[in-house]
Amino acid sequence: MSKVKVVYWSGSGNTEAMANAVADGIRHGGAEAEIVTFDAISPSDLSSDTSIAFGCPAMGAEVLEESVVEPFISTFENQCAGKKLGLFGSYGWGDGQWMRDWVDRMKAAGAIVVGNEGVIANSAPDDEAIDACKNLGLALV
Repeated sequence: MSKVKVVYWSGSGNTEAMANAVADGIRHGGAEAEIVTFDAISPSDLSSDTSIAFGCPAMGAEVLEESVVEPFISTFENQCAGKKLGLFGSYGWGDGQWMRDWVDRMKAAGAIVVGNEGVIANSAPDDEAIDACKNLGLALV
């Protein structure tokens, strides 16, 4: 059975709920899901993974969380070419620009972003966002 890691950072629990839904989709697709926070793993731990889900909410002026997630992603960019990535996160303001920037950044680094866009939820994920997260997980298998 294959394993897909779901790596996330959550400040309020909204992105964590999305991570759990992504993991549900992975399991539904017949793979094992490993949920882990960004601070509990290093980019080198993902070197042999071919499919990974990353979740981070919008922070500040619609950017990735700056103390843990941004340094992780900056390092990971050097090894993501050819990897299948699913991106997700929640936001409370703006229009999702942080996610569009993140998708563009990962594509520019050579990653294959599932669906060519990330899954976003305004505040707590509603049923539609949870379903989109499950479908994201399924697409990663």
